[in-house]
Amino acid sequence: MLDTSSVSYPRHVRHQDEGPIAADALDRVSWALRQADWAVQGLKEQRLRSLGMAAAHYSLLICVHTEPGLTGAEAARRLNVTPQAVASLVSRLEGRGQLERRSHPRHRHVQELHLTDAGREVLRGADDVVSEIEEQIARKLGRDDTTRLTALLGQVADAVRDA
Repeated sequence: MLDTSSVSYPRHVRHQDEGPIAADALDRVSWALRQADWAVQGLKEQRLRSLGMAAAHYSLLICVHTEPGLTGAEAARRLNVTPQAVASLVSRLEGRGQLERRSHPRHRHVQELHLTDAGREVLRGADDVVSEIEEQIARKLGRDDTTRLTALLGQVADAVRDA
């Protein structure tokens, strides 16, 4: 049995649990990334709600904007969600007239995703909201730290991809 009596916990742990985690588990880069992501996504959800949009809608719309003709399966891989989740989002956004499915020119059973004019308009408004969040982060960090953080996050992504 693991002796946890001498384990030192980070300052934000409120109790000592007998859980099987390392003493530095909550001080890891991956945990800090996840907490930052929760904070940013929570603020996106809150602010995008005024546009009648969820952060997942924004993510799919911007994904299709950057890669018109993407299939649902490709979008699922890009967004790290299930194909079923993308299919549900696509149906909802298609129902709102923001996305459309088109048959692939060579593969009749494959459907490509494309933004409609309404989708582009909604995406512009949503991107303004997300840009405001980015500006809030940049004001807090300052220009140099924002640039440095962006570069470091790129390095983190590369390190994980190379593993």
